[in-house]
Formats: sequence, structure tokens, C-alpha cells
Amino acid sequence: MTAVQPAPLRAPRRVPPAVFAGVVATALAVSAVGARDRTTWFLETVWALAGLPLVVLAWRRFPLTGLLCALLTAHALVLAVGGHYTYARVPAGDWVRDAFGLDRNPYDRFGHLMQGFVPAVLVRELLSRTSPLRGSRWLAPLTVCACLAFSACFELLEWLAAGIGGHGADAFLATQGDVWDTQWDMFCALTGAVLSLLLLGRVHDRQLAALRNPATARR
Repeated sequence: MTAVQPAPLRAPRRVPPAVFAGVVATALAVSAVGARDRTTWFLETVWALAGLPLVVLAWRRFPLTGLLCALLTAHALVLAVGGHYTYARVPAGDWVRDAFGLDRNPYDRFGHLMQGFVPAVLVRELLSRTSPLRGSRWLAPLTVCACLAFSACFELLEWLAAGIGGHGADAFLATQGDVWDTQWDMFCALTGAVLSLLLLGRVHDRQLAALRNPATARR
């Protein structure tokens, strides 16, 4: 008697990139309506405003993994919410502050955690696909260093905005009276980058392998 062969496992269907792009575009448009401060909204969402068309235009020759698309979309939503309310006044952050007896709205900290968590996968993907670092022991530490460098550049941009805008830049800075806000922001980005690599590294490797060999992903 011939044994019945089990059906081959199929890779889960990928969410079409257009869905991610549509979610980001819709979120940005909605967040712009009735934003508390239009200048702050632009400064907070400029990364998504610039990144969305860049990803779309480069997609045919440089498609991204589904994991990175999902993370970039989630990060864009975080930016859209922070831009709409300003980070210090996000209602969900107020609820967390009151529920846990915190001395400040923690949404800004969450935003900077995401500033490390998401770019870690972005940097890792770029280095894995465009440099000799794929599989190297240096990939993870260099990825973390790149995320910290980006966080430092962002803090310098905040410093520049404060110098130009004076008190008008308070909503963008969201320091909430904390003299160590810059250091906390960079620590949150560092923590996010390390967590991202630890939690998502293997999943990301599988998706990168499937992207290099689509036939394997369909088996």
C-alpha cells in the first residue's frame, strides 16, 4: 500500500504592499485633519511623508520583506498619532500616566523606543542585502550603532528646532520638564534596537531567504 504523502506546507500569503501604503497614506491624511499644531505635525511625520513615496518608487527593484513593511507601517501610525496630538498630549499616554501614577505622558518614550525597534530591522535588511555583512557577527552590533547614530542625529535636529523656534518648539521636543530627556530618548532607541534584533532576527532571516529565493517560499 502506498503511503499517503502529506501536503507540502505553504508559506503564508503576503499582505500586498499596496495595503501597507494605503494604511500609511490614510493615517497621515487623517492625522493632519485638526492637528493640534500644524508645524509640529509636519516635523513629527516628515519621516513617513518622505519614506512612503521612496519605498513605492523603489519597490520594483528593491522590494522589502513583509516584516519590514509591517514595522514601517506601525511606526508611521505612531508618528501620525504623535503628530496629531503632539507627543506630550496623546490621550492613550495620559491614560497610562494616570493608571500607573507616572509623572509624565510616556508616549514620547514609546515613540523613541520605536525609533530604535523599527530602524533596526530596516538597517539590518539594507546591510544584509547590499553589503558583505550578511551572516557576519558584526551585523548586529553595527546595526545597533547605526540606530544610535540616527537617534543622535534626531536629537541634534530637535536642538536645532529649539534654537530656531524657541518656546514654540516645546510641542515638538516634548521634554515635559525633564532635563535628561535627550539621554532617555537615546536610551529608549538603544533598548528598542537591541530588543528588535533579539526578538525578530530569526524571523527576519527567514523572510530575507525567501526574498532571495521566491521558489523556496512557495514550497
